[in-house]
Amino acid sequence: MSIASTPTKVGSLAADQAALLQREGYLLLRGAVPEAWRGPLREAFDAAVSAGDQWTAPKAPGWRHALVDLDPTVLWTCRLAPLLAAAGHMLGGPFFLSQVEGREPLPGFGHQPLHRDGAGLRAVSAIVFLDDYGPANGATRVVPRPLDHGEPDEAASLTLAGEAGDILVFDADLLHGATRNAAGARRRSLLLNFLPEAARAAEDAYRAVRDVRMDNSEAFAP
Repeated sequence: MSIASTPTKVGSLAADQAALLQREGYLLLRGAVPEAWRGPLREAFDAAVSAGDQWTAPKAPGWRHALVDLDPTVLWTCRLAPLLAAAGHMLGGPFFLSQVEGREPLPGFGHQPLHRDGAGLRAVSAIVFLDDYGPANGATRVVPRPLDHGEPDEAASLTLAGEAGDILVFDADLLHGATRNAAGARRRSLLLNFLPEAARAAEDAYRAVRDVRMDNSEAFAP
């Protein structure tokens, strides 16, 4: 898919947010999704849930997976100004939205080992929480950058908590992982990735394998 001729200019983070993101490797954008969008996003998620074996690449068991990348509200959410500003701050040059999908841990499931989405890569990951989240229903835990000594260390991890509409944005090289949904309460989310424009050709070659259907030709620049 070809790049748009003129990248869309994104804004800048507030100085305190930029410093926090630089130091910790992640930033929690509280209430970033407009309240009026949250119901439609949950509806779009539920309407797009499909069995793991219906995806081109196998999906992890114990999760609901939703193919949401053609929904207009989902795509607007991926372009929220604070989210793009955070991605631009981390990537420092032209970038694009690579992928977005929905995921929700089933009751009793969801625990992941601490891992890195892109070890050693320049990439940004984000999780848009569509329901309130915390340690009881499978919230994400992270290892802040100053506590990351290379190997996964559960003692250094912090389990996040907050409300529907929050967005967690983080360096894809940051250790993180979901927790078990012990309470069984719903914890729907959107997972998305931003990559440098230089990675576009490689990503485009695997669009079908990754079930990417959206038009992601738009480029962004800080």
